Amino acid sequence: MKPEDIQITDWLRIVLGEVPWSFLLEVVIRIAFIYFVLMLSMRVMGKRMASMLSRTEMAALVSLAAANGVALMDPSRGLLPIAIIAVVVVGIERLIAWRSTQDASFEHTVMDDLDILVKDGLLQLPVMEHARITRDRLFAQFRHEDIYNLGKVQRTYMEANGAFTIIQFPDEKVGLSLVPDLDPDLVEEQPKAEGVFACCHCGNLVESSTSPTADCNQCGSREWKPAVVC
Repeated sequence: MKPEDIQITDWLRIVLGEVPWSFLLEVVIRIAFIYFVLMLSMRVMGKRMASMLSRTEMAALVSLAAANGVALMDPSRGLLPIAIIAVVVVGIERLIAWRSTQDASFEHTVMDDLDILVKDGLLQLPVMEHARITRDRLFAQFRHEDIYNLGKVQRTYMEANGAFTIIQFPDEKVGLSLVPDLDPDLVEEQPKAEGVFACCHCGNLVESSTSPTADCNQCGSREWKPAVVC
């Protein structure tokens, strides 16, 4: 299209584009075909396509969406390439899934492995840095699970698909408060553990009658706050 052909008042071009009205009926046919191809592809790739996706499944889904988008709106593109792309993508995904069941090392290479982010109420900071998970993001996940004390967390796993698995201690524990400092009223309501302070950076606990001034022996931080018990 030439620049002089673009007019701001050309509402027909803005609404319909440069295709005839009859193309709208063709769009309906294209949408129905693409919808069928997508549903069939996800059905063949398995039930996991309806749950949280792994990186290979996400790549397969994005590839299918990218291939379908152009053919949906461009009348010069046919529908056969979509079917061919779907067959190739589904075939690769099924091959990866089969190979993963045969070789654990291949599965770990392609799918990644889980990471342990918390052990016995203590943040595993090197692991979190490797997994690119911030403390705020992890603390938000704990609060979403109604956990407001880091000491209650026995283990936190970050699964290969990015989901969190949190295991709690069954009994009462002392630990770092997970209530944000922006809510001082709720912070004050939490019962404090007398003579115990928690490192604000990693959750390490020390016994002291006053706020510690030494570095944390786990992470080197000097920020401390009273530990809570719940």
